[in-house]
Amino acid sequence: MFILADDLGWRDLSNEGSTYYESPNIDRIAREGMKFTRGYATCQVCSPSRASILTGKYPTNHGITTWIGDRAGEAWRQTRRNDSHLPPEYDRNLRDSEITLAEVMKKAGYSTFFAGKWHLGSKGSWPTDHGFEINKGGWDVGSPRGGYFSPWQNPNLKSGPVGESLTLRLGKETADFIEASKDKPFLAYLSFYTVHSPIQTTSELWKKYQSKATSVHLARERFLFDRRLSVRQVQDCPVYAGMIETMDDAVGIVLRKLDELGLADNTIVCFTSDNGGVSSGDAYSTSNLPLRGGKGRQWEGGIREPFYLKAPGVTRPGSTSTVRVNGIDWYPTLLELTGLKVPRKQQVDGVSLVPLLKGKAIPRRPLYWHYPHYGNQGGEPSSIIIQDNWKLIHYHEDGRDELYHLGRDEVEQVDLAAIELRRVKTMRARLDTWLKATRAKFPVRDDKADLVKRRARFEFLATQGKERLERQHANFLSPDFKPDKDWWGSAPRD
Repeated sequence: MFILADDLGWRDLSNEGSTYYESPNIDRIAREGMKFTRGYATCQVCSPSRASILTGKYPTNHGITTWIGDRAGEAWRQTRRNDSHLPPEYDRNLRDSEITLAEVMKKAGYSTFFAGKWHLGSKGSWPTDHGFEINKGGWDVGSPRGGYFSPWQNPNLKSGPVGESLTLRLGKETADFIEASKDKPFLAYLSFYTVHSPIQTTSELWKKYQSKATSVHLARERFLFDRRLSVRQVQDCPVYAGMIETMDDAVGIVLRKLDELGLADNTIVCFTSDNGGVSSGDAYSTSNLPLRGGKGRQWEGGIREPFYLKAPGVTRPGSTSTVRVNGIDWYPTLLELTGLKVPRKQQVDGVSLVPLLKGKAIPRRPLYWHYPHYGNQGGEPSSIIIQDNWKLIHYHEDGRDELYHLGRDEVEQVDLAAIELRRVKTMRARLDTWLKATRAKFPVRDDKADLVKRRARFEFLATQGKERLERQHANFLSPDFKPDKDWWGSAPRD
């Protein structure tokens, strides 16, 4: 049972320290299994990370290096951002040559089921083309067309009664599959659209979290401008909080079904997210503090994730690991836990975490990221290496490096690059070697870019743009708040 949230941040769960959001069912997975306190996605945006989970490969090796649909090459100019570089092209469909986790398990006799967000290619590269026998809702797009309340616009998931929650529906579809497959091995892959924008919840949940936020001292300012965009510093958005509770309820539907059928002690349960919480850009909906940044950005808030694995008979309930692990590791780990081998033709980058699950160790290794694109959330084209407690970020626009010691400076505020010159040189050499070995693509300078206009855009976003955000997010907590007309819970629309 693999559960994947969309855009859920490291700090967005109560067991991770949030005092505002409530997630008892997801917390249960962490409590009953192993919680990796330094879990990472393979990219700061969604499609690359999702492909890495299913293939065991870094984005440079499976070819999807940004979210599918993002502009690249000269088409980037259409964004009118006047960025200094043009991002490179990337694969827009998961390659047929990839032997996915689902394909390996299907070949071994598992029933394979997918529900929710796919975003790994267009028709011909949907879940059923990559090893899943059943597909409930997975197709081209990365956000829920038509919103989170029925009727939605999804060719692979029929709309339910008017106002039905998409999130709860996906949980119910998964539970129904488990019921139908209870007497044989199965892979159930529940890939939520939530908590991706648009942020939408019910009237009842909005009231609950509006009251919870206003019962304490409300922030006068919620945003801090950090380099290219304003970043949310406070968790107090009642709409977003309601979305987390609904997702948690959907997880509860699945977990209770496993309990009801007597399968809980014989089912591996995993939970993670595809990238950091959206603290800037999109809906500006959460804060990842104390981590810096969020989705789309190169700092820890963009890549650190909840990362839980319950393997009955293997993991000790309530155990934790501080070893840094990555989305590339799910593939070899789950295959080893199920007694299957990684196919010889599938050259994975990840390692099995089974030794850690048993309280042992895995070899020390560096971890890498390569994102040669511009994030809608203020992210900059960059590559990263983390080795032991040291993190080096190399920026492709101007060639500069940042160096942080995550053990002493997890919030990435003290750049040591100018002091640790030898370490920067050594880590850069190792990063450059990896980039060359994986045939990484890089952005190229755009001689037509108007950098004066770009600076003016940043200045606008830091002033008038920030003021607009402050008003908008204060309004979410106003007693007079009115949502868009096409959502507000499960009541029929006007």
